Amino acid sequence: MWDLSCPDWEDRIRNGRSLIPDLPLNAAEAEMAVAIFGQLQLPDVPDQPKMVDACGPWFIELVRVVFGSWFPDVRKRMIRDFFAMLPKGQSKTTYSAGLMITGMIMNRRPNAEALFVAPTQRIADTAYEKAAGMIEASSDLKRRFRTRDHQKKIEDLSNGSELCVKTFDVNILTGAILFMAMVDELHLLGKNQHTTKVLRQIRGGLEKTPEGLLLFTTTQSDEQPVGAFKSELKLAKRIRDGHMRDRIIRPMLPILYEFPPDIAAEEQLWSNPENWSMVMPNLGRSVHLDSLVEDWHSEKEKGIAEVKIWASQHLNIEIGVGISDDGWRGADYWEEQADPTLTLQEVIRRSEVCTIGIDGGGLDDLLGISVMGRERETRKWLMWNHAFANPSVKEIRKDIVANLEDFEEEGSLTFAKVPNDVELLVDIVVQVYEAGLLPKEKGIGIDPNNIAAIIEELLRRGIPDELIFRLRQGVALAPALFGLERKLSDGTLIHSGLTLMNWCVGNAKVIITGNSPMITKQISGRAKIDPLVASFCATILLSWNPEAFGRSVYEDDDDIFI
Repeated sequence: MWDLSCPDWEDRIRNGRSLIPDLPLNAAEAEMAVAIFGQLQLPDVPDQPKMVDACGPWFIELVRVVFGSWFPDVRKRMIRDFFAMLPKGQSKTTYSAGLMITGMIMNRRPNAEALFVAPTQRIADTAYEKAAGMIEASSDLKRRFRTRDHQKKIEDLSNGSELCVKTFDVNILTGAILFMAMVDELHLLGKNQHTTKVLRQIRGGLEKTPEGLLLFTTTQSDEQPVGAFKSELKLAKRIRDGHMRDRIIRPMLPILYEFPPDIAAEEQLWSNPENWSMVMPNLGRSVHLDSLVEDWHSEKEKGIAEVKIWASQHLNIEIGVGISDDGWRGADYWEEQADPTLTLQEVIRRSEVCTIGIDGGGLDDLLGISVMGRERETRKWLMWNHAFANPSVKEIRKDIVANLEDFEEEGSLTFAKVPNDVELLVDIVVQVYEAGLLPKEKGIGIDPNNIAAIIEELLRRGIPDELIFRLRQGVALAPALFGLERKLSDGTLIHSGLTLMNWCVGNAKVIITGNSPMITKQISGRAKIDPLVASFCATILLSWNPEAFGRSVYEDDDDIFI
């Protein structure tokens, strides 16, 4: 098994070097493929230049490793999957069409199928037109291949194989023998709940042929990564960074054009055009710096949402918080107020009083809790959150499983069955109560729906009934929306910087009912916001300026927590 990691990728991308590690490729196969690919002509460019002259070196390297990882004498493919993530404008679709034609020419299997999967009809049309155009530009290829425009199919007359360009569909496979597949713009399929199932079908079809390969080409998502895109991207990064060396997994080669973390975290760095060439390997060919700079400044004039979308698409900046126009305005300031050191213990240690919010629904929902504290002396608000999920949600909500597993790894979410989820949640409440930080009454705000089990457990554990306050939802939480927006914008609220909460904040959608804004689970769709609603509940109670009923046992011992 080859080591496909590239732990020095940050140095490589800063210095404009290849992101593909040194590999013991089959030189004969690799060079043959590069020679074939190089002779293909761009069909929609003046004079129809050959790829050898027009294509960026980064894709030539990809062609070399895709075909050089196949050893026909032993019928062994050393790399089964390839994951290439590049910004818009890098000619991914055009070059990929050329790679598919190259694969058809290199193919030795008769009556087999190559599959190009596009997320939209427009992309499918474009991909087919590029491939068909390359064939039409060559008299030799026109004798070998027959194009069927109405079916978006290219037939190899020499061995009966076919290249099919299809728009994404659950029933995309028809039982054909599959030797090559490409999925373009995977990020656009991330929200489709069937994507994982379809990818499993494609991989299953490729397993029938030892030479079978799967190639993903994609741009970063213009929203928070979700679903199959998030899962595949997460795996690609772990392989690249060397975290999967000792694991037995399907071999994947990641080629990820993204900024090193120190640049990606600072807008003044990633927005500097001097750094853009790091993530734009086709700069000077299909995209040009002057026009990009003009476009960037135009988007800046439109507002933060447009800036984030532009940065995600042109610079592969991963979105941390949602950017939809109907989103909660507090999201604009959310990331600036993060403090990853703010644990529950820190909130308890630093607070003079705390309130707690709890929100949850059915078994396919999250059960969220928020502990909100008012800091001694500064009177800033400190917010900590946690969520619980029933393990059955992994089957019910496959589209968000990757997100939930990330939150579990972060420590912000716990998978727990009924009734263990409620017991664990009440453990948190008891910890704050025993610290003496809750007010005498109305210290625990809770959604009055579906709460019987929570109320019973709170009372059983000795939490006084007068502490529990049943808060109406919907427009009744409007003061919390306004209140948190203001405290985030003026810097008087600090939260723990959890990716769980980044996700929930990004999922939040706002509508106006009467004269009041409202965030509900219904208008936020299938995405989850329960921990955020729990924070709104805690906000309402803390905004009433309560005083702690019992003196905190932690006030006299700042070193009690390690």
